[in-house]
Amino acid sequence: MAKETKLDASGKRKFGMMDKLAYAAGDFGCNMSFSLKGTVQTFWLVYMMMETGLLSALLLVVQIWDAINDPLIGSLIDADRRKYRMGKFKTYIFIGAVGLLVAGALVFIPAKGADMWVKALLFVVGYIIWDACYTIANVPYGSMLSLVTEDGGERAQLSTWRSVGSMIGNILPMVLLPMLIWRKEVDANGNPVINEETGKQVETLLGGRVFWVAIIMGVIGFAAFMFMIKSITLRTDENSIKVNEGEKFNVFKAFINFMKNRPAVGATVAAMAMFLGMNSASTATTIMFATYFGKARWSGIAAAVGFVPMMLFIPFIKKIVDKWGKKEASVVGSLVSLFGGALMFVFPLIPNETASLALYIVALSIFGIGMGVYTCVSWALMADAIDYNEWKTGKREEGTVYSLHSFFRKLAQGVGPSIVLLLMGALGYVSKLGTDGQSPDTAYNMCWLVAGLYMFSAILQFVALAFVYNLDKKTLEKMNADLDARKTAE
Repeated sequence: MAKETKLDASGKRKFGMMDKLAYAAGDFGCNMSFSLKGTVQTFWLVYMMMETGLLSALLLVVQIWDAINDPLIGSLIDADRRKYRMGKFKTYIFIGAVGLLVAGALVFIPAKGADMWVKALLFVVGYIIWDACYTIANVPYGSMLSLVTEDGGERAQLSTWRSVGSMIGNILPMVLLPMLIWRKEVDANGNPVINEETGKQVETLLGGRVFWVAIIMGVIGFAAFMFMIKSITLRTDENSIKVNEGEKFNVFKAFINFMKNRPAVGATVAAMAMFLGMNSASTATTIMFATYFGKARWSGIAAAVGFVPMMLFIPFIKKIVDKWGKKEASVVGSLVSLFGGALMFVFPLIPNETASLALYIVALSIFGIGMGVYTCVSWALMADAIDYNEWKTGKREEGTVYSLHSFFRKLAQGVGPSIVLLLMGALGYVSKLGTDGQSPDTAYNMCWLVAGLYMFSAILQFVALAFVYNLDKKTLEKMNADLDARKTAE
């Protein structure tokens, strides 16, 4: 006998584990593509040997375009009143997911011997197509959180499960990719090929493998999206946005309204801090492991150490939020991250390579513990910011608010790596020499660059959460009560 499905007052299936698993699968699908972004810089820097200044400029251009693209797609979704069989959010996600089947591989076409202008063209065209498909899937996916449930505690759970999907979708490629795409070189007799300057075994990036791995990840991501589309239930009307008759989307007005939304700004700056700092450090970290530690193939495992502690909070996040509040708990976590960032500055001072690597991993673990609470509730913070917009303006604009949040996130994703590439060049990295031709001084400088990026990330995130984001537990309760009263009166 089939188990009876429990329904809520509106006749929809009650919120439960299926919604959480489905929402986690959605971010897992997104990250089957997004997690390749760190590899993009390494691929074009090490395998394609593009000069740091040119790669920095091209990366900034395509990311700025992608950031601009987000609000446009968000406003399109908000203004779209057509009826779709799957609903408009799921339909847009499906279209983006189909594109991501192959789009992620377009930026990894292994044309190492091509002229530089051809390489530049391949990079720009491939990246723009890839990011367009990603945006079409990701913007409606992120906006859906506030439509699945209106309950604050359930939203926190959804945000947590989204973080679970994100972590798994990040950690698996993070650990496996370096092992698959880096090869330690040996001579005809099977002896390690040693770099005479650094004394480390030479490692080669296998560009052709990156392309096929990206194809496989696209297929896995598509399967995850399909599971989410089939399994998740939206309990709020997708067309609940109040648009005045004849009113057209105005990007400048939307931007001004967004900047007046302090919770949205605070949550966005906190996310930007993560991208400007620790995510932008991914390429520098890979180069550091290849040149300073001589362990490029193991760089993913070390990076995963920073993510694993975040998962410690998953079973307890609802109790933590219910007792202390999302903002309050996140601020405390950011202080722990500050300590981890400060400790990161010690590992380059230790001459023993094993001890230095051990301290780096300890500092990264502490940083990850501090990031744990914020990571679990980051998307719930944005869902509350969408409610804040409705509380203050009377309009519910999921797509517009979320897409502007995504705009600034992606701007940080472009500006951060671009600046880091320029800093790497200033600190001595020479693209045409590959990882095996860098000097010991350059390898050492990468350590200080990585430490500085993590510390910057922690400082900016603390400021955003402590002083900009203003929805503390008490204010959030008042906002939710006022919104409930309005709905009752309608």
